[in-house]
Amino acid sequence: MIEREGTDVDVDVMLQDLRTLVEVESPSRDLVALRRSAEAVAALVERRLGGRATLVDGPAGTHVRWAGGGEPRVLVLGHHDTVFPLGTLEHRPFRVEGGRATGPGVYDMLGGLVQAIHGLATLADPSGVELLVTADEEVGSHHSRPLIEERARACGTVLVFEGAAEGGHLKVARKGCGTFEVAVRGLASHAGLEPEAGVNALVEAAHQVLAIASLSRPEAGTTVTPTVAAAGTTDNVVPAEATIVVDVRVPSAAEKDRVEAALTNLTPRLAGAEITVTGSVNRPPMQEEMASGLPAQARRSLPGVEGVAVGGGSDGNFTAALGVPTLDGLGAVGGGAHADHEYLVVGSMAERARLAAAMVRAIRS
Repeated sequence: MIEREGTDVDVDVMLQDLRTLVEVESPSRDLVALRRSAEAVAALVERRLGGRATLVDGPAGTHVRWAGGGEPRVLVLGHHDTVFPLGTLEHRPFRVEGGRATGPGVYDMLGGLVQAIHGLATLADPSGVELLVTADEEVGSHHSRPLIEERARACGTVLVFEGAAEGGHLKVARKGCGTFEVAVRGLASHAGLEPEAGVNALVEAAHQVLAIASLSRPEAGTTVTPTVAAAGTTDNVVPAEATIVVDVRVPSAAEKDRVEAALTNLTPRLAGAEITVTGSVNRPPMQEEMASGLPAQARRSLPGVEGVAVGGGSDGNFTAALGVPTLDGLGAVGGGAHADHEYLVVGSMAERARLAAAMVRAIRS
């Protein structure tokens, strides 16, 4: 029996639940680990919220769904995959010291999941609430996107429990983001005897790296950043192949179209070289107007909190692009996402859990 009426959040219990999730490591693309993690999330949801959590298997991992019954009104959205490989916990275990919780995924975004669940647990009536926790957000949500979009349309409002912005603020706008791969094909030859007989894919890639980087428009908020490059097989062979991975962040649909067109139309500088470009801006820009009146509702519960624009993408980009009112950054207050110094501010956990409950009540009223 789940007792809801009059209950409040207990930070010590929240920390115990956070430890449980952190200690079930959940690196993206590891289907076995993600299944274990999904089972742990589902067990936590059922223990705190009652009812039945459903495991949804997919090509990129296992998602978790839960519904409080009745007509769907609000989708609480998050993910349980992290960027950290198995074994990270051995040298960076879960700890609580000096008012901070640390460990892989505490801020992005297991802390937000725990806060959302405990906040929902204080509702006397959970009807109208759906919870969706996906397994592939950190690698682009290519497989979970249809499910996310389906439930967002059905619910009509989305609350995303990604980590808060700096200062604990909410996220009302995000850049569109995507990854591209530029493959260069040249022709191998002996680097000492007849380098001129080959087509050096590495040299061609060097030309392309400069061309790609020049597509950035910092004044507009657009960044086009070559991040990974590979070429060659051994030191005395003119390389026949090279690849460049490019991270793209754009603030608007117009910039998305410009950058995608420019990358698609890259042309070789060396005679005989060939270029193939794959990828896209997978997550569309999240525009501030799609937060609708949600930031004002949040301020009524937590005075001083504001909505800000950030560079990183989330699954909120997808739901906002559908025209569904979306508010992001409702999760943990902390920092260091994707880094060894990742942390969560323990003192903020209770108020963020209460904020989750207050937002649901306001949306349903």
